Amino acid sequence: MNKAQLVEAIADKVGGRQQAADAVDAVLDAIVRAVVAGDRVSVTGFGSFEKVERPARYARNPQTGERVRVKKTSVPRFRAGQGFKDLVSGTKKLPKGGEVSVKKAPKGSLSGGASASATVKKAAAKKATTAKKAAARTTVAKKTTATAKKTVAKKTTATAKKTTAVAKKAATAAKKTTAVKATAAKKTTAAAKKTAPAAKKATPATKAPATKKATARKTTAKKTTARKK
Repeated sequence: MNKAQLVEAIADKVGGRQQAADAVDAVLDAIVRAVVAGDRVSVTGFGSFEKVERPARYARNPQTGERVRVKKTSVPRFRAGQGFKDLVSGTKKLPKGGEVSVKKAPKGSLSGGASASATVKKAAAKKATTAKKAAARTTVAKKTTATAKKTVAKKTTATAKKTTAVAKKAATAAKKTTAVKATAAKKTTAAAKKTAPAAKKATPATKAPATKKATARKTTAKKTTARKK
């Protein structure tokens, strides 16, 4: 019996083929999700589904006989319940008159939780929590990146401002030095100009002729006096 035949077998009992297909899909999906999450699904009178860990081991290739290493893995396992075993072995007979062979499970018979829907809700909640954590991590990463960019930009701006200030100070110092040099040059030029006339005044050789004239006058006076005598 395949899945389509299973749906046809229960269609009359659940009100139609579509309802039967939905019911089968819902039951199988709930079992698979619970087992994947590590829960044990137990149905009284039918059996239990669980996840089993297989450690790494060595096996032989049936075709070549070569010894190969098999990695650690997880596999699903189904264990038939006692009622199922009794019906298959013939210890008990199948009920007649359309009665179900597996009795309704009492409340709490699913070891993974109160019901399969609860297991599905837990799995959905886990996915939602994981998505929220991922979103939170992404948000934190974005904020950290933005903060780092702002910090780098501020440091770069501050460094540029400091460099500009240093350049301005250097330019101002250069201007002051140039002004001092120009002032010193002007003072030196003015001093040179003042010294030149003084040197000219101190240099004239006109005093010698004046002395000669005075001497000549004295000599003339002597001669005149001598003549009068």
